[in-house]
Amino acid sequence: MTKEHLQIALPWHALGHGNLGIDALTRSNIAIVESAAQRVGVTVDFTTLCADVCPDPATVPANVEIGPMPSLKQMLRGNSEFLAFLRKADLVIDIGEGDSWADIYGGTRFLFHAGTKIAAHLLGKPLVLAPQTIGPFDNILRRRAAVAIMNRARAVFARDDLSFRFLEDKAIKAEIDEFIDVAFRLPYDRQDRAQDRTQVGINVSGLLYQGGYTGRNEFGLTIDYKELTHRLIEHWQGVGYEVHLLPHVVGRAGNDGDLAVVPALLDRYPDLVMPTVFASASEAKSYISGLDFVTGGRMHACIGAFSSHTPVVPIAYSRKFNGLFGTLDYPHFVDGKTASTDEAFATITEACEKRAELSNAMVRGSKIADSRLDAYEDTLARIIGEIAR
Repeated sequence: MTKEHLQIALPWHALGHGNLGIDALTRSNIAIVESAAQRVGVTVDFTTLCADVCPDPATVPANVEIGPMPSLKQMLRGNSEFLAFLRKADLVIDIGEGDSWADIYGGTRFLFHAGTKIAAHLLGKPLVLAPQTIGPFDNILRRRAAVAIMNRARAVFARDDLSFRFLEDKAIKAEIDEFIDVAFRLPYDRQDRAQDRTQVGINVSGLLYQGGYTGRNEFGLTIDYKELTHRLIEHWQGVGYEVHLLPHVVGRAGNDGDLAVVPALLDRYPDLVMPTVFASASEAKSYISGLDFVTGGRMHACIGAFSSHTPVVPIAYSRKFNGLFGTLDYPHFVDGKTASTDEAFATITEACEKRAELSNAMVRGSKIADSRLDAYEDTLARIIGEIAR
């Protein structure tokens, strides 16, 4: 008997997450999954299962329920709310917060992500790992556990070439493929650009500005990110441009939050434009679409610019940037682990003056992203159709 309606559980997706990158992944993946389901005549309801957040109700789609944060202790006892939601699901789609299906963030985080996937397996639920970074898994025991978990999945999808090669090297038995970051499909409302003044946006990463999680430059940057930020603001304000701050991690304290560095920047440069804190990634992307140029240290802020056709120069601090923009054949980014501060400043300011050239490159790159996400949607439609039969 064919099902006309499916319940879909979304582990490690979160609407209203303080990191708008996770919010962007969630909204984008929901839109893609819903479109795929419609193509095979199936309606869907979603339950997000990730962080304990309370998003603005106005930003939550009618067919989305905000589920609980997984608890390892409760799962082991078999009486968790997380498991109760999982039992009701016809399909489990796990996006791993984009890049958390790895062991570089420590054993506890790995156990959380592994545990939710094992729970889906034990409950007999088809598990799809949505396009995400896979690995690295430097610890051999965790690597073996990750491979065993993925071997039992319905499908495992990478968003970059390095991740896909890992899946191939480990001969993962599940269906595997490489697509691209789903946030290129983030819905937004295009804004008109000002005609009387050039407006540039700086997504200042609090993480990089404050020297990483420890303040000791554990990312190994060769640029002085704080000095670069100050020089860019002074340069653009000096030539009469309007400079906007674009925080993208807005719900965290400590060195990881972007808002932590805003007061000092506003004190130093009182003419900076600081928008109201964005309630969602879609709201941030809509705002970005009205600017003339953006540079930033958060990957999903840069994706928001790219996919709204706002010329952008990302500042890369990890391979996820390089792999993504390399895939898009978009060379206009700064490698913060090889460039000097002077080189980074020159690259960004020169690119700002060559916005038409960047726009043309973005048109080509957008076709690549669209093609890959069309293929992802095609694959989801096939999987959903099979489950519904």
